[in-house]
Amino acid sequence: MIVLNDDHNTFEGVAFALAQVVPGVDYGRGMALANRIHRSGQAIVWSGHKEAAEHYWTQLGDYGLTMAPLER
Repeated sequence: MIVLNDDHNTFEGVAFALAQVVPGVDYGRGMALANRIHRSGQAIVWSGHKEAAEHYWTQLGDYGLTMAPLER
């Protein structure tokens, strides 16, 4: 899953959402990913089975994160 940079989410909000949704991501790792998203315009935050990706993608979207479309 790829999270895109946007103009409406804070670093803290992105880090919190990632820590709540993505397995193995704590707030500190979420902040590192938020920085990467900001610097690069996007970051891969998780990869794995399609069903899980769809679930996490929906949850992160519910937090207001801007996501790249999932490959179908």
